[in-house]
Amino acid sequence: MSGPAQLLRQIPPEFTLAAAIGIGSVVLVCLVLFHGTGIHSILTIHKRGERRLRAGRPHVFAALCLFGIAVFLLLALHIIGLIVWSVVLRHLGLISNAKDAIYFCANAYTTLGYGQVDLDPQYRIISPIIGISGLFTFAWTTSALVTIVQAHNSLLEALEDERAKEKQLRGNLRLAVSEARSHERGAEREEHNEATQEFAATSLFRHWQLWREERRKLSAIRAAFRSETKALSRQELKAEDDLGTPPSDSRAPDPPVTPKAPPRP
Repeated sequence: MSGPAQLLRQIPPEFTLAAAIGIGSVVLVCLVLFHGTGIHSILTIHKRGERRLRAGRPHVFAALCLFGIAVFLLLALHIIGLIVWSVVLRHLGLISNAKDAIYFCANAYTTLGYGQVDLDPQYRIISPIIGISGLFTFAWTTSALVTIVQAHNSLLEALEDERAKEKQLRGNLRLAVSEARSHERGAEREEHNEATQEFAATSLFRHWQLWREERRKLSAIRAAFRSETKALSRQELKAEDDLGTPPSDSRAPDPPVTPKAPPRP
């Protein structure tokens, strides 16, 4: 094998220990810097997603997906670290097979320490350096995971509160629509009774006029009911959209607004 592996073989035996420590230290520092940058990016993504979910309607499933994505990205950072170590060992000729290199690095990185694959005796010091890099990155991941879990639990509590407010708003809407429907039916019955009383002792032509007038009034009553229910629905949807929106000042947010019926004609 040529390249880095050939250069590694040309190092005198008395300097192999220093070379192994130097190679391992450089790779360790690069991986820790990469891991820190990745964790910072993951925390930023999670915070941005959390802010979006706190504004507007509550989406608990989206919050769970956001948490799962953050955990997967943390895992991906460690997988990338394993691959980098295996590629370094493979190109240095310390392990001839790529699968064996990945298996060895996984055991050393997670400090399990068992397996049938080993390095050249002169460069075995790289194995504990791989374990140290795993300790560093796992500790960093643990602290980031604690932060993400705390933020996730806080987000779920806020979303559950918003869901309760959303249910309250929808219940208020149903009550308001039921009240409007009851008023509409009462107005129809009243109009029908008035028309029935006027029908008595009138001519056929007057009957026809009264019937047409009754139809027009009933149509107006039903149109007013439809307009009223649409206005109630718009108010309820706006109130749901305003759920979770941070207030413009430091005061506590107002309680959910109960949809109110517009003034009836």
